[in-house]
Amino acid sequence: MSRPDRTSRVSKEIDENLKRAYEDVANQELPTRFTDLLEQLREKDAAGSKKDGANDN
Repeated sequence: MSRPDRTSRVSKEIDENLKRAYEDVANQELPTRFTDLLEQLREKDAAGSKKDGANDN
């Protein structure tokens, strides 16, 4: 096997393994503390939007 072929094969294996590892992480459920924080931010953003809308009149 020539060196470029070997390098290409190794790179392909590395790419496949990284994709598999990141896919597992991406499919994990978010911890409750993160979903709670996201909900708080959404509520704060919604409250801010209501204030801004009241000033448009």
